[in-house]
Amino acid sequence: MNTQEKYRKYVNTACVKAVEPIVIAQAKGARVIDESGRSYTDLFAGISVVNAGHCNPEVLAAAKAQMERLVHACAYVYHIPAVANLAEMLAQITPGRLQKSFFGSGGAEANEGGMRLAKQFTRKQEFISLQGCFHGRSVGTLSLTGNCGRKRGGGPFLPGCAYHPAPSCYRCPYAKTYPGCDLHCAKELERTIQFNTADNVAAFIAEPVMGEGGIIVPPPEYFREIKRVLDRHGILLFVDEVQSGFGRTGKLFAIEHYQVEPDILTMAKGIADGFPLSAVIAREEIADAFRPGDHLSTFGGNPVSCAAALANIAFFERERLCDQSAAKGATLMTALKELQRSRPLIGDVRGLGLMVGVELVRDGQKTPASEAAEKVKALMRERGFLIGLGGTYGNVLRIQPPLVIEAGDLQLAVGALAECLDKA
Repeated sequence: MNTQEKYRKYVNTACVKAVEPIVIAQAKGARVIDESGRSYTDLFAGISVVNAGHCNPEVLAAAKAQMERLVHACAYVYHIPAVANLAEMLAQITPGRLQKSFFGSGGAEANEGGMRLAKQFTRKQEFISLQGCFHGRSVGTLSLTGNCGRKRGGGPFLPGCAYHPAPSCYRCPYAKTYPGCDLHCAKELERTIQFNTADNVAAFIAEPVMGEGGIIVPPPEYFREIKRVLDRHGILLFVDEVQSGFGRTGKLFAIEHYQVEPDILTMAKGIADGFPLSAVIAREEIADAFRPGDHLSTFGGNPVSCAAALANIAFFERERLCDQSAAKGATLMTALKELQRSRPLIGDVRGLGLMVGVELVRDGQKTPASEAAEKVKALMRERGFLIGLGGTYGNVLRIQPPLVIEAGDLQLAVGALAECLDKA
């Protein structure tokens, strides 16, 4: 019985539409190799995880060295050097006054911790999130998620979650055009608070760039206006950087593009270049709202993952990966926008750094071309390029490669995409 047959018989994949029909045997940098020896250019990075590249030698060396000393002892029972060192580093590299971290194993766990922390500090129980957002697959994070496709059949969900229209300039819910809209989508937050909540809101949670929602990039002034509204109501700004963090958008954290200071920030995916780890970091006075028994994670702050994260951050700084992401992303966006001029199937090209979305539409009416998007994804795989798919309608091609990818590989990918669009 081969790997794919074992998957069908023993791995529960009923929760996904399809598993890619390739068996990955090994990976390095921005390349993955299947069991037959065929090489693919990875343009999805394991859902935006291996930002410093697959099997980064420095990250692996740090993890191996830590394994020789200690694998697990629970960071919330004993003091562990790797955990303390990573927490100190995160306080230095995150924006604003964020200082104290609580570690977990995945993004949903981090967001659950952030929700609990916001409630403990504010003594309020409600949240506001964005329509089309995604924050995880636990009951709490699905309650925040503003997409019925991710929630169907999973209820009942937590009460006290309101959903504000997303800042999507391509599909503006108010039928306005930026910049003439005067940031209507941000200013309307006042009405969301007034009419959709009990005015007992602990935090407004948002991805600075929405990932699963289709790579939605808010206008540059969006979060400054949002913050002004939140401050008037004593509501915390909680940013979910699980997907957009660690250089993905050309800044270490995407919220840095918007020049506002978050009160709570969560991270996972790219934090340890593939090792399972997450963190919720907050200002000291917010973090200290926890009391004994309020929260815990058995595997949170695993020493091996923390050592990998420290090496990952050191690699980021030395290789200037954020600058690389910004430069490569700008070149990629220019090439894709040029392609858009001659391919009517492309409705919109958007992104920051190497977090790029290509929305496919038909009929010239912004009708989502979901089937065409699936076809293009499959055709790209046949040509040796692995991309992602997302958006509320499943019609957005997601290009989120390891940040170490060569510029030439991105150029080849655009050429392949042009051929696939024509065939689709």
